[in-house]
Amino acid sequence: MLDVPIMIAALAEAQHADPRDVSSLRRVAHGGAPITTEVIRRAITAFPGAELIHLYGAIELAPLATGLRHEERIPHSPLLRSCGQALAGVAVRVVGPGGGECAPHEVGEIAVQGPNVMLGYWNKPEETEAALKEGWYYSGDLGYADENNYIFLMDRAKDMIISGAENVYCSEVEEVLHQHPAVLQAAVFGIPDDKWGEAVHAAVQLRHPAEAEELIAFCRAKIAGYKVPRGIDFWRQPLPLSGPGKILKRELRKPYWAGRDKQIS
Repeated sequence: MLDVPIMIAALAEAQHADPRDVSSLRRVAHGGAPITTEVIRRAITAFPGAELIHLYGAIELAPLATGLRHEERIPHSPLLRSCGQALAGVAVRVVGPGGGECAPHEVGEIAVQGPNVMLGYWNKPEETEAALKEGWYYSGDLGYADENNYIFLMDRAKDMIISGAENVYCSEVEEVLHQHPAVLQAAVFGIPDDKWGEAVHAAVQLRHPAEAEELIAFCRAKIAGYKVPRGIDFWRQPLPLSGPGKILKRELRKPYWAGRDKQIS
């Protein structure tokens, strides 16, 4: 089966709560949005006979660019955060602001080249020109490559938080929040801050009761202070999702940015 991360998380939760015979399940693939390693580990234990596969791509790529097979074999490896290497016939690179290729572990924009790349957006020449440059599709996704060309996604460029001139990648904070046993769902986003420009904020659905101070302290013990959420909204219901099952961060941000422009330099 192929699902977005929120569906994988829900299926794993259901299987842990009410185990069923899943011995016929051979492969569980996920893509379409960032996934935390904790969700992958819970899926590994929920579906012990299945191969777990991370796929990365976009509609503009018809639809795949990279893949990582057999995540169940590397549950505690740093590679578990990777979306894999470029698939056959596809070239993937990480590009810096000046257009040059980034060094290993340097964050930039993911660009893809290959016969699967679209020709352009229908009747949208400006959007096409912004996305396609010298035969490369610029994804709008931020990430880095390691020395072996494994790609690690960090954030959508539009979702990255800039707080006091420091870049905060939401996926890194979400990764830590999901490690807390009380957290079922978590989404991190930026809200206005008169001093720092933006402040890190989180929306969380809990598995069992916990206080905001407890989660904030948990994060502070694991990541730099400027990345720690300043506040947390608790949701009784699942976080808002798009049709394909991605968390709608724009809906989470909307009440905080109402009447304000997001202009961070």
